[in-house]
Amino acid sequence: MSPFSLATATLSALRVRRKHPIARDIVRFELVHPQGQDLPDWSAGTHIRIETPGGHTRSYSLCGPVGARDHWAIAVKREAHGRGGSLSLIGGVDEGDELPLRGGDNWFALDPQAHMHILIAGGIGLTPLYAMVQTLAQTPAARFHLYVCSRDAEGTAFLSELQQAPWRDHVTIHHDAGNPDESLDLWPVLETPSDAHVYCCGPQGLMDSVRDMSGHWPTHHIHFESFGASQHGWAENQAFEVVLRRSGQRLTVPADRSILECLRNAGQKVASSCESGTCGSCKTGLLAGAVEHRDMVLLPEEQAQHIMPCVSRSLHGETLELDL
Repeated sequence: MSPFSLATATLSALRVRRKHPIARDIVRFELVHPQGQDLPDWSAGTHIRIETPGGHTRSYSLCGPVGARDHWAIAVKREAHGRGGSLSLIGGVDEGDELPLRGGDNWFALDPQAHMHILIAGGIGLTPLYAMVQTLAQTPAARFHLYVCSRDAEGTAFLSELQQAPWRDHVTIHHDAGNPDESLDLWPVLETPSDAHVYCCGPQGLMDSVRDMSGHWPTHHIHFESFGASQHGWAENQAFEVVLRRSGQRLTVPADRSILECLRNAGQKVASSCESGTCGSCKTGLLAGAVEHRDMVLLPEEQAQHIMPCVSRSLHGETLELDL
């Protein structure tokens, strides 16, 4: 199945029809076509890229209802210590406002060949999986189980919908009160490889744990979407220059912007999905310059010739030359 893409669509903005809280620090936005037209069809796993009032481009998964054409919906978690995207959206956008749309893709789609689906969500990472479970619940032959890990009930998105759904027996909701020792034990779920496909989205700790526990599974059965790779130990951001070998363009990457954002603003089309360094979609050739690799994808032997422009930056502020 071809991935959903808005790369060639003429839709350039979305209007906020409704904005309302659905859990502690989580706000749902209903987005419609500015002229009231139908929106493009989409499938579970799709994300769209929105420019916030603060000028940041951020990706948000569509969370349903799947198949709706009159509106799309996203759920945004207020991240007090993030890079400003969620704060800008939640604090700076009102109903009736229009948000610039910078594209959309689906690199986290359900595998149509899978007979069983294991869905593992952590926190706001539930958003794409919530759309997936709605799709699977409407597919007669589909078998699935959704595991939702969160701190507490008050901070769990779509909690009442999950608890009241006709397929609620296919959902396990686990609260750990922020205590790692109380985390859901997923080893019994992943210990024995099967014909199931595993889909995981959530904080980096959960992603790493599932990756470790599924290392003996067939690689193509394990699917990840990430909301935030760890930044521990990284140098403080500073501005630097990027030279594009093929186009001859020279770009300045400010301290508060990623290389990927600057490439998009310059008209460069680079595939992307997670925008946090864990999916590998934006892998780009590196021709010169020292890089601080902040991704979780590249092998050590790949780092001299590739970069993940969604998160990685120049080391010591020197100029990077990319194969673009």
